[in-house]
Amino acid sequence: MTPRARVRAPQLTGRRWLNTAGDLSLADLRGKVVLLDFWTSCCVNCLHVLDELRPLEEKFADVLVTVGVHSPKFAHEAEPATLDAAVDRYGVHHPVLDDPELATWQAYAARAWPTLVVVDPQGYVVASMSGEGHAHGLDVLVGELVAEHEAKGTLHRGTGPYVPAPAAGSALRFPARAVRLPDGAVLVADTAHHQLVELEPDLETERRRFGTGRRGLSDGPGATFAEPQGAALLPPEVAARVGYDVVVADSVNHALRGLSLADGTVRTVAGTGNQLRRREGGGPALEQDLSTPWDVAWFDGQVVVAMAGVHQLWAFDPVEGVVRVLAGTTAEGVKDGPAEQAWFAQTSGFAVQATADGEVLWFVDAETSALRSLRRTGDPDRSVPVVTDDRLANVQSVAGAGYEVRTHVGQGLFDFGFRDGPAAQALLQHPLGVAVAADGSILVADTYNGAVRRYDPATGEVTTVLRDLAEPSDVLVDGDTLVVVESAAHRLTRELTPPALRVDAGAHRVQRPPTDLAPGTVELTVGFTPPSGQKLDDRWGDPTRLVVASTPPDLLTEGAGSAEGLRRTLRFAEGAEGGVLHVSVQAAACDGDPETGEVPEFAACHLYQQDWGIPVRLVDGAAAELPLDLRGV
Repeated sequence: MTPRARVRAPQLTGRRWLNTAGDLSLADLRGKVVLLDFWTSCCVNCLHVLDELRPLEEKFADVLVTVGVHSPKFAHEAEPATLDAAVDRYGVHHPVLDDPELATWQAYAARAWPTLVVVDPQGYVVASMSGEGHAHGLDVLVGELVAEHEAKGTLHRGTGPYVPAPAAGSALRFPARAVRLPDGAVLVADTAHHQLVELEPDLETERRRFGTGRRGLSDGPGATFAEPQGAALLPPEVAARVGYDVVVADSVNHALRGLSLADGTVRTVAGTGNQLRRREGGGPALEQDLSTPWDVAWFDGQVVVAMAGVHQLWAFDPVEGVVRVLAGTTAEGVKDGPAEQAWFAQTSGFAVQATADGEVLWFVDAETSALRSLRRTGDPDRSVPVVTDDRLANVQSVAGAGYEVRTHVGQGLFDFGFRDGPAAQALLQHPLGVAVAADGSILVADTYNGAVRRYDPATGEVTTVLRDLAEPSDVLVDGDTLVVVESAAHRLTRELTPPALRVDAGAHRVQRPPTDLAPGTVELTVGFTPPSGQKLDDRWGDPTRLVVASTPPDLLTEGAGSAEGLRRTLRFAEGAEGGVLHVSVQAAACDGDPETGEVPEFAACHLYQQDWGIPVRLVDGAAAELPLDLRGV
């Protein structure tokens, strides 16, 4: 094996431990391979990693200890009850360190959610990597460490420190969305039970459940789901043609499912069950990988999909059975304008409004705490080849050139709060749902503020309608009442629509400390070491691509844009004090001999990619280098 630098792993420091019998230290874990997973419960990429690690944890159950280090982004996530619920909601079956002050995050110099760090049985850091898609490389690395330390006598096999929390039972379990059916019943995405539930109008009496409750991906009368998040009712004429009534966003299965209300049968209508790893796609729906569809809506003659995992909007044609990119470059942030150039950040909820000028699709971006809209401005069937400075794909045909994106509330990746008033100053905190009120105003399930907010398009004012809710994830307008999905309370509640309140609980920025950099010129480098048995796939040229942008855009005078390679010289504007660097990277590696360069004829290839949003502060005397690790060993 290649010699590794002997870097002692810093101690694990935080407020408390979950899923253990008591506090843990690295000394307690000596003799095991330790995998630290720095995550935050709002981050869809972190949720991907939780699922990627499950097979690895099972394979190496007697030698590998995964420790989740929860380093929160939003203020709400720093509350103990919020983390307790997240560990339950997402089925986290390993010890979790509660790190609300980001003490361990800073000790390990993490810069992105998620970040993975591997510590060997003697307590030394041997690898760090950012983003998702590292399961294969981790499998190889853990196997190497097990062999090395078993031979040295420093590996201890046996059970780990995980102790499961007591199981809790309720009729619903972290419900996500509610859809009104034509007869007045309500269809609920019962997410953590992996089912859909049809309720009577009283919101309590169950008519029937769809799905066995077992996590999985199977069709037919005994169908299975995996954390279904959203659902949309098809128009009757479309349902009659395709043979199902409801499209379901089956998030962890990376699929869309079709539900027939007549007989309860379920079929997969889009997706392969595999997560989309590339940054483009389209074509036959059942041949195309998807990435964490979070909600769906019938808009402008198509099913629009909140493709949260790649920060895009997609369109699904149920009659033709095809999918396409509708909006978004996959860059994460707030950027308006033509749909094919827009930036999104984990779009999570939809509502459609009919206006005199045509339909408007309202949606919320959870990670930028933003309320946004999409409307038609031209020919939506026109496909254009797009080459931009803010995406990794060289060219992609985007069907959606006839749509425009606009942000109404929300300021950026790191700005949130609880503030009413003019929309330009108003603040939300990780909203997940949206609805159209009878008066034409827009209601937002402001999840992490525990509130329902109201945006009036006529006046541009934001007010608060309801408070003291348990993580509301959706709102349904029902006459003079609102049906609120209180996800963390495992229930639907009916509330009279009260006069709007007025709230100003202040503004927040993510507490993550900025990275100090020198004014002027800075060298950006991304470290990438392919796993053992892989080599960079350079058969068709440089297999890496680096994309750099900034907020504000004029922060950089040189270095923004897309190009091959993992190094870039950045020049900051004279007099600038700081901002946010948006860095995206992609590297392709294939199975092969890194020494000889030989690649087997049918070699498996792997795509590694990550997006960083890095707050930076420009300080005289600070470092003139910004090193990032895609995968460093």
